[in-house]
Amino acid sequence: MKPPVWNRETLCPTVCKPALREPVFRLARRKTVVMGVLNVTPDSFFDGGRFLETDTARQHARRLADQGADIVDIGGESSRPGAEAVKPEEERNRILPVIKGLAEIGLPLSVDTYRGETARRALEAGAWMINDITALRGDPAMADVLASAGCECVLMHMQGAPKTMQDAPRYDDVVDDIRAFFEERLDYAVRQGIPEERLWLDPGFGFGKTVQHNLHLLRRLGEFKELGRPLLVGTSNKSTIGKVLDASPDQRTEGTAATVAIAIAHGASAVRVHDVKTMGRVARMSDAIMGRTHND
Repeated sequence: MKPPVWNRETLCPTVCKPALREPVFRLARRKTVVMGVLNVTPDSFFDGGRFLETDTARQHARRLADQGADIVDIGGESSRPGAEAVKPEEERNRILPVIKGLAEIGLPLSVDTYRGETARRALEAGAWMINDITALRGDPAMADVLASAGCECVLMHMQGAPKTMQDAPRYDDVVDDIRAFFEERLDYAVRQGIPEERLWLDPGFGFGKTVQHNLHLLRRLGEFKELGRPLLVGTSNKSTIGKVLDASPDQRTEGTAATVAIAIAHGASAVRVHDVKTMGRVARMSDAIMGRTHND
């Protein structure tokens, strides 16, 4: 018997049924896309070190899909506050074996990287989307890679770099400033040949923002919808939730659920989460309240 292949519409394991490569942005038109987090790193703030082994990482990715993830986001370098950059070779050594094993069964994959060569090799190995925390600023080669591949790409806002981004971040107006940033990045990406319909925006919750900046972003998230691109929001278990609730990372489920529901109510097209089963249910309920249909 052939190994299981994930049906792109249901993302449940089925035998011998080809994966349907539906673009994620089209899926987002009828439901909130749930992106499961898979950190193949020793130092990520929530699950660092748990999935360093290739087989363990693959098993967790399959588990995320079984729990309802529409796409799994694989990262080989931590972007937590204070994190040091890793060598490109180390990043690729961590993620490429994981991607190859999962792409063979048709599991939809995103790769969290700002390096053009890593993105190129990840896409060749079977990834569908690139999640760039630098919004194409980290490597001048990235835009050419994405334009050639025609894949989907997330442009995220970050003030500074992970190592220093929480050193007293400041804005004139956090929403207005990020909106201007998005306008410039979208214009740049399109001029580099990346199809506009493939571009996503992520305001970068926790990336160079104070607690109040983050809460303000959630309140006014809907203003970014005016840019005409789908929004990805990643609040899962982050320090803002911990500070508001005085909770450690493993005690932030309820706070994450609140941010996911608010984000969806204010226009998020996708949410990036660690607990796919719970937050998938939150997303489904939020979609029902907001009148979105689930035809999957």
